[in-house]
Amino acid sequence: MKYSRVTLRLTVAALVLASMTAQIPAANAQGKTTTVKAYVIDSACAFIKNLKKPVSPECAVACAKAGSPLVLLTSGGMVYWPISNEAPAKGQNDKLLEYAGKQVSVTGKVFDKGGSHAIVIEKVEAASK
Repeated sequence: MKYSRVTLRLTVAALVLASMTAQIPAANAQGKTTTVKAYVIDSACAFIKNLKKPVSPECAVACAKAGSPLVLLTSGGMVYWPISNEAPAKGQNDKLLEYAGKQVSVTGKVFDKGGSHAIVIEKVEAASK
């Protein structure tokens, strides 16, 4: 079956337009307020040592004070990077340091990009067991 150039161009244009509009609802979901239950752990241990939870609060605090960013590690292994909604951005360790090495519930706006997850922290509290 032979197609004309115009038909092929219209088909390609329609496919491109369809793929672009299919992504719009996902973009609108960015920044949805969510509560995440997770351990506060330093980022290096979460990735390099592949820990499921912190070794101890003292270890997590020592790493954070040495400059390692604290992250949130869920029981399912998902890592959330705490981010600032200000420009210029500020580190978020001060909001999490008292909970380092412990399980918390963090409420905030969640953003996803390229497989990474981030949260703008609105509230942090010790997780109920």
